[in-house]
Amino acid sequence: MGPYLVTPDELQEPYNLEMAARVNGEEWSRGNSRDMYYRFEDLIACVSQYETLYPGDFFGSGTVGNGCGLEHGRWLKPGDVVELEVEGLGILQNRIIKN
Repeated sequence: MGPYLVTPDELQEPYNLEMAARVNGEEWSRGNSRDMYYRFEDLIACVSQYETLYPGDFFGSGTVGNGCGLEHGRWLKPGDVVELEVEGLGILQNRIIKN
């Protein structure tokens, strides 16, 4: 999760946002939110049929299409910096650490 929340009124077209995933500054994938398999409202409707949802529950959508290292035969290692950028939202950046 990022350092801030965005309310629906802050995005004109939530399902038309450019997105990119980068590792150590190298772009691994690029896409657009219009290509999501399931919209958030559909996810919430489906889950709420089987689970009780509470205020503050968090739904994540995964990375940009074709942005998983497994799809590329590439793996993250300690020290790598991962950036997920979404137009109008900014960049979420995290460094991989050894546990």
